[in-house]
Amino acid sequence: MTSSFPIAALCAAGLAVYCLPSLAADAMPPRLTVTGSGESSAAPDMAILSLSVVREAASAREALSADNAAMAKVVDAMKQAGIADRDLQTSGLSIEPRRVFPDDKNPGKAPQIVGYTATNSLSVRVRDVASVGTLLDRAVALGINSGGGIEFTNQHPEALLDTARRDAVRDALHKAQIMTDAAGIGLGRIVEMSDAGTPARPMPLMREKFAAADAVPVQAGENTYRVEVTVTFELGK
Repeated sequence: MTSSFPIAALCAAGLAVYCLPSLAADAMPPRLTVTGSGESSAAPDMAILSLSVVREAASAREALSADNAAMAKVVDAMKQAGIADRDLQTSGLSIEPRRVFPDDKNPGKAPQIVGYTATNSLSVRVRDVASVGTLLDRAVALGINSGGGIEFTNQHPEALLDTARRDAVRDALHKAQIMTDAAGIGLGRIVEMSDAGTPARPMPLMREKFAAADAVPVQAGENTYRVEVTVTFELGK
C-alpha cells in the first residue's frame, strides 16, 4: 500500500502526461483507401464439354439400359480420340417417370405414369481446343442429344493472375497519387493492402441443343482474368 501512494500522488500533482495516454500520440493519421483493378487475357488451352444422353422407354430398366448403351459408345469414342480417363467424369444420372396429368375433360382422374426418361451426363476435359468441333460431331453421331455446354478455360492461369495483380496494384498507386496531387497533400506509406476477392474470369459459353451432326463451328476467343486489390495509404501534409 505504501508503494502505490507516491505514484498516485505524482499523477494527481500534474504528471498525468506520464500516467494517461496522449491523445495526440494515439490519434490515427488521416488515411486514403483506393481500389485498383488489373486484367490479363489469353487464349484458352482447355475446353470442358457437358454432354448428355436422354432415352425414353416404357420401363425404367429399358430406359436406363438404352441410355447406358449409348453413353458407353460415346465414352469409348472419346478415349479413341485421345481423351484420358482422368478427363472423363460422369456429372449426372437420373431416371424420371413421365406422367400424363388430368385435363378439363377428366378433372378427377389421377396422374398416370406412361413411361420413364433416363439421363446420363458426361463432363469431358479437352486439352486440345482445336479438336472440340470434331469431338462434338462424333458425340452427336453416337447418341448425344442433350446438353451442349462448353466452358473454355486455361490449365495454368497463375502467370496471368500474377500479371493482373501487378497491374491492379499499379492502378491503385496511380489513383492515390492523382487524388492526393489534386488535393495538394502528400501521399504517405502503404499501411494495408489486400486482394478484394476471388478473381473472376468471363468465359465463352455455349448452351444449345444439337440439332444435327454437321460440322460444329467453335470459337474459343480469349479468357480475361480480372483482379481487384484494396490499398490503404497514410496521408501526408
